[in-house]
Amino acid sequence: MVTRRDFLWGASAAGVALSAATVSSVAMAALPQIVSMETPDTQPPLTPENGRPYNPVVTLNGWTLPWRMNNGVKEFHLVAEPVVREMAPGMKAHLWGYNGQSPGPTIEVVEGDRVRIFVTNRLPEHTSIHWHGQRLPNGMDGVTGLTQAGINPGKTFVYEFEAKRPGTFMYHPHADEMTQMAMGMMGFWVTHPKNPQFMAVDRDFVFLLNSFDIDPGSYTPKITTMLDFNLWAFNSRVAPGISPMVARQGDRVRIRVGNLTMTNHPMHLHGHEFVVVGTDGGWTPPNSRWPEVTADIAVGQMRAFEFIADELGDWAFHCHKSHHTMNAMGHDVPTMIGVDQSKLVDRITSLVPDYMSMGESGMADMEKMEMPLPDNTLPMMSGQGQFGGIGMGGMFTTVKIREGLARNDYKDPGIYKHPAGTVAYEINSELPPVQRQTETPSEDGVEFKVRKPMGHSEH
Repeated sequence: MVTRRDFLWGASAAGVALSAATVSSVAMAALPQIVSMETPDTQPPLTPENGRPYNPVVTLNGWTLPWRMNNGVKEFHLVAEPVVREMAPGMKAHLWGYNGQSPGPTIEVVEGDRVRIFVTNRLPEHTSIHWHGQRLPNGMDGVTGLTQAGINPGKTFVYEFEAKRPGTFMYHPHADEMTQMAMGMMGFWVTHPKNPQFMAVDRDFVFLLNSFDIDPGSYTPKITTMLDFNLWAFNSRVAPGISPMVARQGDRVRIRVGNLTMTNHPMHLHGHEFVVVGTDGGWTPPNSRWPEVTADIAVGQMRAFEFIADELGDWAFHCHKSHHTMNAMGHDVPTMIGVDQSKLVDRITSLVPDYMSMGESGMADMEKMEMPLPDNTLPMMSGQGQFGGIGMGGMFTTVKIREGLARNDYKDPGIYKHPAGTVAYEINSELPPVQRQTETPSEDGVEFKVRKPMGHSEH
């Protein structure tokens, strides 16, 4: 649900502090309305009603910020403020973001647009916005102390520049960056080409990679964590709370991913090959592309993938670092694989009746465990598919490809109905005995283990 409310209209606008670079006519004008988003659901693409035409993107579990035209200038209003973000059903986080959410809304403009962004600060400390990857005047680059004064609490600054280069960008603070980015302050920016047919696709998805360290049972991220995060997110959402990316069979699909975490992420798509068509620096030349199923995105980078959605199904899309597809994961848990805990469990449960052992046969049992969790805490592995527990959390979602969808239909089509004979299945079969290790004496009388190969006896 989108809510609109007036902010500092008319005479009250005189009390707003504006950037020194702003022209007096802007200082005299009323500010654009503040538009805020309350739901974490993926919103439909925002079709432009004024300004030059373009093919809009879809922000995964997010939305695009509306604008107004003012004498040929495209005006936006961002509000930096504390927000409550539902990371998945059952857990909310107290973050900092923009216009009601973390990440903030996507900003979409067209190459050559004159853009004016009003930024109001409702945080308890000063902030700024850096327009990551943009070509713009140095005084609009958003580095507190170097290119501008900080935006103090309760004040509003104005950034104004021409969107010169088409491509995919991000925005985030360059003020107390360790705190503000760890608290979720970031957003996506897309500058579309002048020609709507250039690099046109049927479905264009965007989202940011971000991460948090939130102790089980708490709500606020720890801002001093450098690498040991326990929640790895797409647009401040974790599986099973991340929406699927829905496509019609035969569509050309683009997925733009920006990385504002503290580590790299090898993003992997099942069932299809893709090519990297864009980076933060612009579109890649066609003769430089090659097919991939996994592409690594380093810190501060953006990558745009394109593929033809020709294979029907519910295809996984996730970070291939296995720890990044888990939720609320502790990093100091000992490995207990192969350890017989039965006697220990009997002794502990006599003192703690609800105690449960884990890890003796691996961690897959975490999918089915119903142990009590602290309030506002997600299971480490969660999410259900039509065949049972998926056993994934964190940076995991699906690309759902169906035939016959309407062009702008992004609704979740539900589970995929597999054609007969196309699902892996179990068989009953007598298996040959397993060849185990045997003990072989060495020349000095010390016994050691030898694994005999199957076949190739001459070796």
